[in-house]
Parts: sequence; structure tokens; C-alpha cells
Amino acid sequence: MTPIRHNRSDNDAVLDAVRDCVLAVGVRRTTLTDVARRAGVSRMTLYRRWPDVRSLVGDLMTREWVDVATGAVLGHRPDVTSRDRMVDGLVAGVRAFGEHPLFRKIVDVDPELLLPYVLDRRGASQVALLELLAGSLREGHADGSVRTGHPERQARSVLLIVQSFTLSLRTMTDEDDPDLTSEALLAELRDILERILTP
Repeated sequence: MTPIRHNRSDNDAVLDAVRDCVLAVGVRRTTLTDVARRAGVSRMTLYRRWPDVRSLVGDLMTREWVDVATGAVLGHRPDVTSRDRMVDGLVAGVRAFGEHPLFRKIVDVDPELLLPYVLDRRGASQVALLELLAGSLREGHADGSVRTGHPERQARSVLLIVQSFTLSLRTMTDEDDPDLTSEALLAELRDILERILTP
């Protein structure tokens, strides 16, 4: 079967519509009819591109999660090492996920959507994040700011740590104890990342 070529703006309009639906009612109560209505397209257009709401939500999560991750990366500055950029970006990314409305809605209402990506398989967003991390690690190897190692293995290890903080940070915080606030734990994450990446 020949793959359907999608117009990016059409896809974005549909993904924006599914995002609005999920934020309003959660994934389980979102229907393709609701999404089509919000996007201003026919249901058949959606069915040709996505077989069900879960596949639509999967594409939405990939778009949103990669946007969060790339938005947290600091620009290249000559006075900042690759390791500093990576650590700052990862900590900022965990914080941004915790504040992201779609991520919070899914964790609160439809957390089972995330389980396959934790227990069974890598998703498209994880693959994209691994590529970003491996590239940053190679830059760190080149400028001497990151300890030498297998970049893909290091990227997977870093993602395991960061993913754990992203998914479980709020279960470990105690905002009444200044030593156990989310910011205190993010400072601990920064220290962990520095320790494992420093040569």
C-alpha cells in the first residue's frame, strides 16, 4: 500500500483538535467524530490517516513530547559546555513535562496510555529523544565535557533516569518539607546527571 502523504498544516490542525478534545474530556471520551468536527475535516479523512483515537493520540504525544524536549535545550553558546547544555536542558525538560497540560491530563485521567512505553516498547517520541541525547553526548565527547562512552548506551541510560523523574516526580515530593520539594528533587537530578556525565 502506498503511504498517504500528509500536509503538515492539515496534520497539525487535526493534532491540535485531538489535543483540545483530550484536554476537555480525556482520551477515553474523545471520539474521531469529535476530532473531525473540531478540525473541520470529515471522519473519512481521519479514518484514512488514523485507524482510531489511540493512534491519533500517539502522534499527538510524539509531537508534544518532542516539542517539550527540544524547547528545553539551550542554544549553543561558546561559554557553555555540551554537558552543561545537556544537564540544563534535561532538568528544564522534566520541569516542563510536569507543567505540560496534556501530560498532566494523561497522567491524571488516562495513565494506562503511558504504560506500554514504560514496560513494553519504545515509542516514536522516545526514539526521537534518544537521537537528540546521543547527538548531545557525541558533542560532549568531542569537547571533553562528557566522559567517553558508547553514546547510544549512555543516551538510553540518561533517558531511563530522566523518564523516571518525569513520570514519578510528583509521587516523591513533599511540598511541606523544603528538602523534598519538586525543586529540591530537580536539584538532585542535576547532581545525578552531572556525576554520571562528568569525565
